[in-house]
Amino acid sequence: MNELLFLIVLIIISYLTGSTPTSIIIGRIAKNIDIREHGSGNAGGTNVFRVLGWKPALIVVIVDVFKGWLPAAIFAPAFYYAQIIPDLGVVQIICGFSAVLGHTYTIFAGFKGGKGVGTLGGMLIALFPTAFPFCLAVAIITIMLTGYVSLASILASVSLPIFLFLLPPFFGTNPAPLSLMVFSLLIPWFITFTHRSNIQRLRSGEENRFEKAMIFRKK
Repeated sequence: MNELLFLIVLIIISYLTGSTPTSIIIGRIAKNIDIREHGSGNAGGTNVFRVLGWKPALIVVIVDVFKGWLPAAIFAPAFYYAQIIPDLGVVQIICGFSAVLGHTYTIFAGFKGGKGVGTLGGMLIALFPTAFPFCLAVAIITIMLTGYVSLASILASVSLPIFLFLLPPFFGTNPAPLSLMVFSLLIPWFITFTHRSNIQRLRSGEENRFEKAMIFRKK
């Protein structure tokens, strides 16, 4: 019973950690604005970059990534030793994804947060340190070729289970536990869900491009 209570408290703490509305706070500090009322209206790093510039955006991204990494890398192992759940991966998923949900549906801003990409990225660094750089490379290449951050996020999430399957033989490492493999298959669905409005704009040709990062942008 004490272990179950500890888990519930840990989930709440993880959610509150993720709920810290970084972009909204930075918007207030930098220009005394609500970032959700400018640009795309999203409380995320990409919109902060468009509205406030790269320096505030960098702060937002770093903090958002840390919000996802902390519960999965620190909170979860601390609870794991209580042995109520014998699979560390499951505990990391519970804690990390609680933070992701906190970022996406933050209690401090009317449950209207960001898309969850940065915080999910921090969680993935803790869960999949070998595969994450490859997923990040997919995202960077997509942005450089298309300029679409939303498409980059979706394709990077789709590539994760593929890399988890392909990389262990090359690096001589053990395959990811079943719990983490199953979770990796669910991530693309979550990212697609949070980017559903972006997908509609992509289909209609109205999605904003990050043109400064494109290799073949028009002069």
